Amino acid sequence: EPLENPVNKFIKRGFDVMFSLMVILFFYPILFPVIAIIIKLTSKGPVFYKQLRAGKNYKKFYIWKFRTMRQENDNGFVQAVKDDSRVTKIGKFLRKTSLDEMPQFFNVLIGNMSVVGPRPHPIELDEEYKNMIDKYMVRNFVKPGITGMAQIKGFRGGTETKWKMQKRVQYDIWYIENWTFFLDLYIIIQTILNAVKGDKNAY
Repeated sequence: EPLENPVNKFIKRGFDVMFSLMVILFFYPILFPVIAIIIKLTSKGPVFYKQLRAGKNYKKFYIWKFRTMRQENDNGFVQAVKDDSRVTKIGKFLRKTSLDEMPQFFNVLIGNMSVVGPRPHPIELDEEYKNMIDKYMVRNFVKPGITGMAQIKGFRGGTETKWKMQKRVQYDIWYIENWTFFLDLYIIIQTILNAVKGDKNAY
């Protein structure tokens, strides 16, 4: 894979650090307080939500998001579905525009994630699909991303069918095998355009 090359690793990590620092320094001071205040005023619970995910080589870490759901009794992992009653009004907007993912730039900065890569799934989904879908665990050969090839190709959001997960895995593996710096730039630009339009699969 291209990202096994030390030069490519250096380029990708250098871009991750610079891009995440730019977002944190220029956008966080404006957006973070506003989003945090609205979340606190519109629903009970913390501003942030964390969940255990698996990163490169299946090393586990906590991924951070703005909380978009109401706090309910903990009944274990239940994947979000379209028109999910647990999602708050501000949560719907944050999910549609991908702003709920903004705290993950701290994950990128400390090295748990990359700006672009396969999206990390909840551990429960990994356990469900790793023996069901061919080459599923290949996704963990690289760092997971805030966005990825599968997401811009329409396979963001719920994976309620095996077919959807298979397509997501296929796009993720294609990305790993064909990585270039300019491919990352293309995926970032397309992600921003989708966020502006409002991604129909973001629920």
